[in-house]
Amino acid sequence: MLVNYIRTALALKTDKRAVTAIEYALIAALIAVVIIGAVTSLGTGVSSTFNKVASEL
Repeated sequence: MLVNYIRTALALKTDKRAVTAIEYALIAALIAVVIIGAVTSLGTGVSSTFNKVASEL
């Protein structure tokens, strides 16, 4: 039983798929944060412009 545990531990140590998946998840999260920030900023600017146009009408 201990031999199987050691084999599994060594196999996980050399397996790089989990590390790559975490890196891709972090990159996706960073891109999502940037997109949310840009959309929020753009939405505020557009809302301000529409309010200005509406008040002048």
